[in-house]
Amino acid sequence: MGRQTSLLTFTGRVGNLIGYNRNGKHFMRCMPETIRQTSATRQAAQRFGAASRKGRLIRSAFAGEVDIRPDGSRVNRLNKAIIKGGYNNPEAIAGFQFNRYTGIDKFFRVAPVLSADGILHIPAQTLKEIKGFTALEVKVVAARISFAERKVVHTETAVIVLDTREPFAGAALSVDAPGKGTLVVTLQVRALKDGHPSGNRKYAAADIIAVQEPQTKQVFHKPECPKEIAIRQRLDALFDPSREQSIHIVQRE
Repeated sequence: MGRQTSLLTFTGRVGNLIGYNRNGKHFMRCMPETIRQTSATRQAAQRFGAASRKGRLIRSAFAGEVDIRPDGSRVNRLNKAIIKGGYNNPEAIAGFQFNRYTGIDKFFRVAPVLSADGILHIPAQTLKEIKGFTALEVKVVAARISFAERKVVHTETAVIVLDTREPFAGAALSVDAPGKGTLVVTLQVRALKDGHPSGNRKYAAADIIAVQEPQTKQVFHKPECPKEIAIRQRLDALFDPSREQSIHIVQRE
């Protein structure tokens, strides 16, 4: 009888070999010895790397506060939104949905607005009726993120419960998160039945509703004194090209 040998299979990288499965069959291939990059592909890789770092910070800021189960597309969707907005435009992620299936517009007819003083205003409105549910849990999560230092500086939350059977006169919630960095505000809404949130992703939403960049200090220019104005006027007249005169500049040692 001949000796039987078994082939050791693996997935992933081992040395310069890469093992992978496709349609139930196992394959192996060698890594290329060199990878040629054009300036365009190099810039694209840099943009993707920067977006991935920002996306990771944003996800970590809300990971412990947002009660929406992650799906397989969240990472790529967020990175795509960051890349589309541009490197220096974090406001572009406003409107991003942590739950791709449901947005907060399912619950509010009039969208909440964040004012410049850090107050989230939910306008008075007739709340949408959702069959089988009698209340809404509304959670505001404000995260201060320093993208320059690559860290989440501070996170604040506020929660209110709205009875959908009663008229809603509006609400105002403070969402300030102290510290240096960009303020990113997420609004989460979950439908409640007998005081418990639904486990169905159709009845829960968490959207980034506002992004505020840190305010820069205004620069005030000191007005010129009358003496400085007079000297400048004399110099302007002295160097007026319309006047025919010889000008000598003397440099002192």
